[in-house]
Amino acid sequence: MEGLDTLTRSLAQRTPEELAALLARHAEALSRRPAPTRLRELATALWSYETLHHTVLHLDHPRLQLLAATARVSQDLARRAAPVPAVPAAGADYQSLMAHRLSFPDLAAEPVPAEEAYRALGAAGPGPAREAVTAALELLYEDGLAAPTEDGAIVVPPRIPQLLAAHDLGVFAPTAPRLPAPEAASRETGAAMASVQGESQAAASTLAATLDRLLASLASQPAALRKTGGLALREIKRLAKAAGTTEARTRLLLDLVLAADLIALTRTPAGITAAPTGAYDDWLAQTPGERLVPVLTAWATLWSIPTYTPFGETPTALVRGEDRHAPALRHALLKALSTAPADAAGHLPDLPVLLDAAAWHRPLAVSGEPLAEDRATHILDEAAFLALTAHGALTPLGHALLAASPTDPAPLSDALRDLLPQPLQQAHFQADLTAVVPGPPSAALADLLTSAADRESEGHAVTWRFTPASVRRALDSGRDATDLLDALTEASATGPLPQPLTYLVQDAARAHGRMRVLPTGCCIRSDDEALVRELAAHRALQALGLRAIAPTVLISAQPPAATLEALRDAGYAPALEFESGTASVERVPRHRAARTGSAPSDQVNKPLALARRLLNA
Repeated sequence: MEGLDTLTRSLAQRTPEELAALLARHAEALSRRPAPTRLRELATALWSYETLHHTVLHLDHPRLQLLAATARVSQDLARRAAPVPAVPAAGADYQSLMAHRLSFPDLAAEPVPAEEAYRALGAAGPGPAREAVTAALELLYEDGLAAPTEDGAIVVPPRIPQLLAAHDLGVFAPTAPRLPAPEAASRETGAAMASVQGESQAAASTLAATLDRLLASLASQPAALRKTGGLALREIKRLAKAAGTTEARTRLLLDLVLAADLIALTRTPAGITAAPTGAYDDWLAQTPGERLVPVLTAWATLWSIPTYTPFGETPTALVRGEDRHAPALRHALLKALSTAPADAAGHLPDLPVLLDAAAWHRPLAVSGEPLAEDRATHILDEAAFLALTAHGALTPLGHALLAASPTDPAPLSDALRDLLPQPLQQAHFQADLTAVVPGPPSAALADLLTSAADRESEGHAVTWRFTPASVRRALDSGRDATDLLDALTEASATGPLPQPLTYLVQDAARAHGRMRVLPTGCCIRSDDEALVRELAAHRALQALGLRAIAPTVLISAQPPAATLEALRDAGYAPALEFESGTASVERVPRHRAARTGSAPSDQVNKPLALARRLLNA
């Protein structure tokens, strides 16, 4: 097709970085297809009906209007070039009717002179309308949703008429509508913005602490999924109690940490469980602000509204979302809120007014969407919980989310760095055997205190309490009393440790280790004491870590099978014995090859690497 040829040539003229940016923007839509190996394949994928069906949801009013108008002009050009045959007379056979229908130029296959497209939108002369169309055209070119021919004409995907035929886009509006100013502001602009910022900061602090507790609970006890998929209600209740939040918000956070790869679903003999991944350990080492970046980024692109369960559905979590309208509806609502006047804080506009303004930003995700008001209500509640809105206004963090992207989270990182205080490195140790951190503790400080004390409270100040059992826990982990006291003293913001705490650690250390439990894989028993001494001194058996605990008994650090194999390799002839003392009959184990799935798709490669391969192919 000529249109795909034009798009392929346009893609070939991009730098690797520009093509990688396009691939990243379309990652969700393209992930459902095999990774392209040539630019022509990428062009075909971009203009496939399935990809476009997803992509057009994320287009604003000017871009949709431009696509629709250009497609109509293209169809008109095709009709003039090949007139439609006359309609067969009544009574004609089925084949004649179908031949007539198939001859009608449904597709937008003809290149359209740019001025024709401008004229179709009433933007022939200079002014805001022309500027809006020019900007929309550049964005369509950038996203590969249109392509310029060598003589400057516009080619759009041929399927556009079919995609947009059922949607009434209304009259072309070059600029986004702004939310109206409140009739009576209750406070000055400066005070209103300060209130929004303060509420956002409090919400972000609460969110960071709630996430910390939720993931810590999953780390200590992974959650079991139902056989039919998703978490059972009892697991959601357990995790909500541990996180200190509602069940609906627990479902939201679970879906977000799964999307952010902080937890994963793993199949075990007992079933599928959800537990933290290795990325969780890196997450713990980050500042509170840095921890929120992947979670908020995941919310922007999540294919579900986790707190919304219509039609009496059973609430659950950790189920793959299928609501492809959700990301576009979120974006539209946040963009509409971003147009509110500065003094509108505390004056959330009526929902129909907000949706009308949002419809310009994502028409196909808002206009005509069933249950749009209910869905928008839950999205706005989630946004407030995530510190993106406050008092009915978009917060600086919300503005940063709109400016950020999965490949460029810098605006979000910068906003969170300013919003949340830096973690504290020291605690206040008190004579009542508590340690208080008046703010978010650093990961190192939290690890130290949690290893030797029990966490008692959360909030702006976090409290730990030392007990004989908690100190013994630290000693069990390998610390001795001197090292523990030195570490606590270094972490003290109040100078030397209180005497009660010092005495508690020393008393626990004196009682610790008065009896020992030896780890062992198995025992080696022989009535021949000389043979036992020979085995203990044999250099070839050093890997077993053999240790004599009696003249006729050795303990091995390895399990029975590995110990038997090592003894036999060294030239001995051991026999396996049951706990009852009778000889065991050994059987050759039956090995089975593990079944493997198909090889990982090339889609997992980084966009830049894929872009370079496509341009060099």
